[in-house]
Amino acid sequence: MGFQTKVQLINREKNEQWYIGLPAQLAHAMEFEKSETVEWFVEDKATLALKRHNPPESVLKKKHKI
Repeated sequence: MGFQTKVQLINREKNEQWYIGLPAQLAHAMEFEKSETVEWFVEDKATLALKRHNPPESVLKKKHKI
């Protein structure tokens, strides 16, 4: 399932800032934290990748004590 969002541009006197909103449902599903640091990568002109520096541990990869 995908989430569509619009790219926004804020023009100021000395600079411009581009914004891409992250839908709340996606942020909650990904367990993002407020002020979390992420890094963008341009894969190609159709794909923008977002990398998290400290993602939460995967439920499927958790080691269970026996």
